[in-house]
Amino acid sequence: MGDDITTTLVDDSEIDPGLRAAALDLCRATFGERFSDDDADHTCGGVRLLVYEAGLLVGHAAVVPRRIEVGDLVLRAGYVEGVAVLPEHQGRRVGTRLMRGVSAAIERDTFEIGVLSTGRHAFYERVGWQRWRGPSYVRYADGLRRTPDEDDGLLVLIPRASAAVDLTASITCEARPGDDW
Repeated sequence: MGDDITTTLVDDSEIDPGLRAAALDLCRATFGERFSDDDADHTCGGVRLLVYEAGLLVGHAAVVPRRIEVGDLVLRAGYVEGVAVLPEHQGRRVGTRLMRGVSAAIERDTFEIGVLSTGRHAFYERVGWQRWRGPSYVRYADGLRRTPDEDDGLLVLIPRASAAVDLTASITCEARPGDDW
C-alpha cells in the first residue's frame, strides 16, 4: 500500500446514496452472490469504515448496534457486518486497517461487546478478536433456538470496560431477516 491510503468513519445516517451504493458494490465484488439484499440491509444503521487508495474505495466494514445476551446479561453490542476488500487489494493490509478502525469504533461508542460471524478466524484473531466458546442461540418471538452451526464462527471483541464477559457462557442474538448471526 502506498502513502495515498485514507480511512474514513462515516455515520450511516449521513452517508449519501452514491457512497452507500459504492460500498455495497464493493461488498458484492468481494462476496459475489453470497452477499444478499438482507446482508446489505444488515450493514445499515450504525457507522461505516471506508478505506480509499488513490481515491478508489477498496475496503468497507460496518458496525451496527445490536442487543446481544451473554448468559443472563443483556449487552449493547457493536455487530460487525460487510467486511470487504476489493479482491485485487486483498493481502495488502486493507482488512487489518479496517478492523483496527472497527475496534476503535466499538471502544469509542462504548459498546459492551463487539461480535461478528466468520469462517476466517485467524485473520480476526490476529487483530485482537477472540473465539466465542459457549453455545449460541437466536431469540424468536416464541423463544430461543439453538444455533450449533454458528458456535465455531462467532468471534468477540471485549472492550476494556467489559473485561468480565465469560466467553464460555451462552450467547444469544435477536432474530432478523436473512442470516441471524
